[in-house]
Amino acid sequence: MANKKPIVSIIIPHWNGIEILSECIDSINSTKFESFELIIVDNASSDGSQSWLRNNHPKVRLIENDANYGYAGGCNRGAEIASGEYLVFLNNDTIQDDNWLNHLYNRIDGNQNIAAVQPKILNYFDKEIFDYAGGCGGQMDILCYPFARGRLFLEQEKDNGQYDDPALCFWASGTSMMVRKDLFFLAGRFDEDFFAHMEEIDLCWRLQAMGYQIWVEPKSIVFHKNAVSLPMHSHQKYYLNHRNSLLMLLGNYSLFFSSYLGIIRIMLEFVALIYAITKLDINHVTGIIRALFWVLTHPLSIIKKRLQFKKIRRIKDGSIIKNLCTSPIVISHYILGKKTYLEIFSNADR
Repeated sequence: MANKKPIVSIIIPHWNGIEILSECIDSINSTKFESFELIIVDNASSDGSQSWLRNNHPKVRLIENDANYGYAGGCNRGAEIASGEYLVFLNNDTIQDDNWLNHLYNRIDGNQNIAAVQPKILNYFDKEIFDYAGGCGGQMDILCYPFARGRLFLEQEKDNGQYDDPALCFWASGTSMMVRKDLFFLAGRFDEDFFAHMEEIDLCWRLQAMGYQIWVEPKSIVFHKNAVSLPMHSHQKYYLNHRNSLLMLLGNYSLFFSSYLGIIRIMLEFVALIYAITKLDINHVTGIIRALFWVLTHPLSIIKKRLQFKKIRRIKDGSIIKNLCTSPIVISHYILGKKTYLEIFSNADR
């Protein structure tokens, strides 16, 4: 990390897990890049992470929060003190190829239309498969079910180079994403109502509504442990995934589309609820119920989000929908039995 003003500010929100963070920092210190700074935002860890950082990594810029503000709040607070022209939001449970930052920077810096870019994200424990959180470029269907090149719901593909082309995507993964700092603030930063999960999708949606593009650069490679902070089948993860997806649908679409698609999506929520009941999956059942209750009891939060979105919108829904999968992905996967991104888009509708 050079002493001159950094080009890039790497921001890592952190909550407990010194061993995980230590490996991540060691990997970052091997990064080959002209100039960057590292900002760790500690969300009130209880394991001594703060003192460990001060003693072992004194050059790291440390923010000590008084509470756990989640991924969204932690990243926002890190961005406020960042010196770089570009922000990189990075999970603490990642390691990186030593040229990862160069490839991201070259992609975004070479095109003023690009607001954000993500690397190829592979699984830490099995480095031949795409990671659940972002794969090789995030996508979404019109009902706000996210998926990615290389990951369709719980199906994770082996990386055989099938997605090695730089490409437009709908969202860049918060596991590792580079964003222009000025556009990050113009878009309104991460929505802290999300706390964690899908806040990066929401941000990328807003950036596209402002007229900018989101890309994936597969030459850049990051490995992710996935679900270390929040287990895959926990109540909290189910709750946040369902609630935040609904919050995006109701908050970001125009009134017509949010009403029309919202009705369909709520119906599918009840289908998912019945399915979870038949599987006796208590965490999933309670997660869905809690998500629906939040939406029902927070109309002002949704209205506020809609008004904020309207202020920055330059692109209408019709153009944004062209970047979405117009066929519900749940039907393609669970009813038609399609397992991979390429199976679905061999006869692409987007």
